[in-house]
Formats: sequence, structure tokens, C-alpha cells
Amino acid sequence: MWNAGIIGATGYTGLGLISALASHPQINITLITSNTYKGRKISEVFPLLKGIFEKRLDPTDEDHRGKCDVYFLCLPHGKSMETAKTVFDNHATVIDLSADFRFEDVEIYEGAYIPHTAQELIPHLVYGLPELYRDKIRHAKLIGNPGCYPTSAILALYPLLKEHLLHGDLFIDSKSGVSGAGREAKLGSLFCEVSEGFRPYGVGVHRHEPEIQKEVHKYSHMKVAFVPHLLPMNRGILTTIYGRLRNPAATRTIKDLYEETYKDEPFIRVMDEGAYPDTRFTRFSNYCDIGMKAFDDGRIVLISAIDNLVKGASGQAIQNMNIALGIDERAGLARVPQYP
Repeated sequence: MWNAGIIGATGYTGLGLISALASHPQINITLITSNTYKGRKISEVFPLLKGIFEKRLDPTDEDHRGKCDVYFLCLPHGKSMETAKTVFDNHATVIDLSADFRFEDVEIYEGAYIPHTAQELIPHLVYGLPELYRDKIRHAKLIGNPGCYPTSAILALYPLLKEHLLHGDLFIDSKSGVSGAGREAKLGSLFCEVSEGFRPYGVGVHRHEPEIQKEVHKYSHMKVAFVPHLLPMNRGILTTIYGRLRNPAATRTIKDLYEETYKDEPFIRVMDEGAYPDTRFTRFSNYCDIGMKAFDDGRIVLISAIDNLVKGASGQAIQNMNIALGIDERAGLARVPQYP
């Protein structure tokens, strides 16, 4: 058994981790933290855990080094890197769910976020997108969990990128449920501000655009235009990507490429021709569903759906943990999507 700690356990990602890890066959949750709720049982914060998991919360600001085999850092960017400096010892596996360790190039991070105060750890990081970097994740000690929007976009693009089948600019239109903004009280997340409305935000300045762009640039010099939207629903992301193929191809040909690329991936589902992803069918699961439509003139539309709190956050973090520790990659994640 491995001992796991969740630093910052009272947000949506912390709850997601606890919900999955509480029944994980090879993990004991031995540490959960919160400054706001320190000393209280986690079941007082989340009553759905009553009788399932009722451990008390330790203060986040305490020194927790050496206590766990794996740490999940569910903290805001900036705070996460400071905590990483205390718990990273090249023995325990540290999985950061903030943006602090998603960028191999610190200049890109600082251009999108804030000055990085743990640059000495950057050489140790692995970008935690299992379908692309599984070999690097194995035995990694510092894993940067990808953002939710980038996960949906990069997985949809990867088969075409790696075969260099695209050219021109990429236009990425993503829509997310409100939980993507986190659990803190914010004006823009209030019910009356979200219900009965649909709007874009962060146009041209969203921090996930450079994260997507840096992955695209590993294969091509194509530019990315990314526009996120806020949907009046709790969870889920639907991403639609518009691009152009170097040479026109039939939808069936592109679908065959995706099926071959992802044939051994336990959490990627390629849709049948003429069928397209729906956020209802990935809710509460670690699946990414991908569909596509190619046109005779070379235009192509790619569509993906994920649960932003699972494959876009906690589920992917557990998938990374399983790989890094040599555990069955599906352990703790074999949940059937819920409908309706």
C-alpha cells in the first residue's frame, strides 16, 4: 500500500481525489489539509463523505515532508510551487494540479502567470498527459497535471499533429461548466450570473492558450486561437477545433488514424463516423470522447468531451499516480459515466 496526501483537500479537485482514492485498492489517504477547515472532519465540509471517509484536516501551512509516498497539490498557482519545494525530495511522487509545473520553459509560465520561485525544480517536471508522455511519467517524481481545456484540445489534435497532417492556424472553441472556476465564491460564478446565459471569457488572454500552444509547437509552427466559454452547467467540457488538412482525406481515413493512435488507451473513446461527443456521456468519468468530420476541400472539425473535474483534473492526476507508481493505470478510475 502507498500513503497519499492531498494538500488543499476542500476544493472540487480535492473532493474528486478523495472520492476516487477512498476505494483505491493500493492507496491509503493518510493526510488531507486545509487552512480554512483545519481540525474539522472532511465529512463536515462534504457531507456526502459521511460514513465513507471522515479523516480530520491538518493545516496546509504545516511542514508535511516525509509523511507520504505521493502528494497531490490542489493549491492555487504560486502557492503550489512553494509547497512543492518543501515536499519534493526525489523519493515521494509530487503531482501538482495547479499550473506551476505545466511548463518546461519558465519564461512561458511567467508570461502567463507570475514569477516562478521554484525554478530549481523545473528540470524534474514531467507534463502529465499520459497518452503522450506515459514513458516519461513512469517513475517521475514531479508531475504537472495538465489544464482541463488543454487536455481536451491536445488529445483531440495529437494524432494529426504527430503525423504532420495539419497546416494553417487552429481555432479552438471550448465550453466549460462552472466548476472550472473552482469552489471559491466569485461574482461570475453566482447562480444568477450564470443561469440562463452563455458567454465567452478570457478571449485572447486565457492562460490555457499558451499551454496548448507550447504542445502544438512541439510538432508544428501553427498558431492557436483559443476562446473559452462558460456554460450554465456544473461540469464538463466540450471542445470544437477548426483546422485544415495538408491534403483532403475522408472522415473514415481520419477516424482510422485516431483508432490506431489510441487503440491501447483505456480512457480514449473514438466516436463512430457521424456521431459526436456529448458532455453527458463523460460526466464523472475519466474518459475523453473524440469525434471528427473531414470535408472534401481539406477543412476538418475535431470535437472532444471530458469531465473537467475528472479527466481534466483529479482523474488524470490519479492516472498519472498509477503510472508513476507502477499500479494498474485504471485503478480507482473504473467509474461508469452517469446519465442523465
